Amino acid sequence: MTLSTHPGPDRTDTLPLRLAADTTPTALWNDSADPVELEQSIAFGAVGATCNPVIACTAITAHLDEWGPRIRRLADEHPTAGESELGWRAVEALSVQAAKLLEPAFEASGGRNGRLSVQTDPRLHRDAAALTEQAVRFSGLAPNIIVKIPATRTGIEAIEEATYRGVSINATVSFTVAQAVQVAEAIERGFARREAEGLPMHEFGSVCTIMAGRLDDWLKAWAAKKRVLIEPGYFEWAGVAALKKAYRLYQERGYRVRLLCAAFRNSLQWSELQGGDLVVSPPFDWQARINENRIPVRPHAIDEPVDPEIIATLRERVPEFVRAYDEDGMTIAEFERFGATVRTLRQFLEADAQLDALVRDILIPAV
Repeated sequence: MTLSTHPGPDRTDTLPLRLAADTTPTALWNDSADPVELEQSIAFGAVGATCNPVIACTAITAHLDEWGPRIRRLADEHPTAGESELGWRAVEALSVQAAKLLEPAFEASGGRNGRLSVQTDPRLHRDAAALTEQAVRFSGLAPNIIVKIPATRTGIEAIEEATYRGVSINATVSFTVAQAVQVAEAIERGFARREAEGLPMHEFGSVCTIMAGRLDDWLKAWAAKKRVLIEPGYFEWAGVAALKKAYRLYQERGYRVRLLCAAFRNSLQWSELQGGDLVVSPPFDWQARINENRIPVRPHAIDEPVDPEIIATLRERVPEFVRAYDEDGMTIAEFERFGATVRTLRQFLEADAQLDALVRDILIPAV
């Protein structure tokens, strides 16, 4: 697999991503566990990565010459395992391989970075106990594993319990300020339970994702359905606005968890967050484009407010933005019915089915 980064005449360490990594507290993570992409992203300054069924399908398909034989060997080692079990064993193997690449950053940061996120099986999204048990299992795959649990009512219950049991968390399927606050509170409750019992408080490195681009996608879909028109470009600021507001609340309240921006749709979701003590996690192609276009690094961009006119327009014309932007915009019980949550959970569930089909095609190729 060949990756084109088009760095031009400048040295790699003068590229925007490298400059931001070297001069701001904002951490760059790669939104893929593909080892080829991850190695290049680490050269850009990345200190983290993620894996899930969507990413695993993409990586396995891109490197079928390697993964076809590996999955067949897994099938030989586990002769009674079905397609789903073998697919998830492949996810685990890919995650461990990527985690190894991040060990230097993990050790250098004392565990704050160098993390590889592994997503819990989305088919468990209604079962807090099952999510917790799988999180504990995944946490044991490597010392720098961080486990993704959805920020739904059930998931938040599992996040608290898994934190109490020593698991480092990445809250996913999360789009709103209300979700970010409830995730942080759940992690704090888990920490408090550990502290009350005298359990060790190592560097968890936990993060709460806000999938900025998926929030933008949902608001655009809602507006199209309702035939609502607003000024061009305003929707591109919605996810950024939610992240900036959640970041301010996190700083004011001293939560021991960082925010993470994912699901990139535009360069604002990188440039507008620089300078904050948070994580940005673009797919590798977005990283390459940010570098190719020399997007400027503004060291205090996170503290610059979104244009009040944009916020006012979104609040007035798009009630779904109010639900996403206000801390009390939704109750915990409403999280799983929010449009972006429904769309994302369905996609993740479909990816599970695609991973099953991929394993099936490897083991029982069509004739």
